[in-house]
Amino acid sequence: MGKFINPFTDVGFKKIFGQEVSKDLLIDFLNDLLVGERFIKDITFLDKELLPEYMGDRGVIYDIYCTTEAGEHIIVEMQNRQQTNFKERALFYLSHTITRQGEKGARWEFDLKAVYGVFFMNFRLEDTPHKLRTDIVLSDRDTHEVFSDKLRFIFIELPSFNKEEEECETDFERWIYILKNMETLNRLPFKARKAVFEKLEKIVDIASLSKEERMKYDESIKVYRDNLATISFAKNQGKEEGLKEGIEKGRKEGILSVARNLRSGGMSVEAIVAATGLSIEEIEQLD
Repeated sequence: MGKFINPFTDVGFKKIFGQEVSKDLLIDFLNDLLVGERFIKDITFLDKELLPEYMGDRGVIYDIYCTTEAGEHIIVEMQNRQQTNFKERALFYLSHTITRQGEKGARWEFDLKAVYGVFFMNFRLEDTPHKLRTDIVLSDRDTHEVFSDKLRFIFIELPSFNKEEEECETDFERWIYILKNMETLNRLPFKARKAVFEKLEKIVDIASLSKEERMKYDESIKVYRDNLATISFAKNQGKEEGLKEGIEKGRKEGILSVARNLRSGGMSVEAIVAATGLSIEEIEQLD
């Protein structure tokens, strides 16, 4: 096991970004993520599980859920594997947070606070160009002018980041480099550039975990590795089945090609059946 925790585990991710005592780490990351747009001074962690609004409604559970000093809502998640309707799920989560802001009575005039969704993905997002960061906003289709800033999706596709330490140009890229390589590092880079990385190194050091934290982390690592093994098995199974299907398809095409040559050479249908094992119907369809 390495010197530092694995940030892709549930315990590791929340150790870094989900603790009140170290919330300055999350604030720093969010400011680097939104640099040039806004500056967050403080955040308040909220209960990550929003209880159903009525009987039969499904609760919504986030990895990290907080609000800024300006009242904006920020949802931060780490996902290690592709899920069915992943983009729709993200839309549901953020929309749910929008609608929960509604107040009863005639005095409320839809004074909504912005909702941000930040989704770390340890996989490639389907049906989209593969890049590190995909920003989704509500904008005019033709002019691309922002229609509303109240709903924002930021998808961070970790497999699309391949820069080395010396190639990182922004603090956001430095954060991504550390998170992606943390488990294999013996020291955290960039500490001379940003003091927050000095604090991060102390927090993610496995030796600093309490006995209870270490037990939870070890269990989290087990779940993480079991998930990786399941994904790997599914991929290999798919490749094996695809290979078998390809071989069978190639074999059938080869037989059909032989049958066509025999047919064009004037051999009888019965003789071709005997030579190739094809049915009479299959042979007659070659004409």
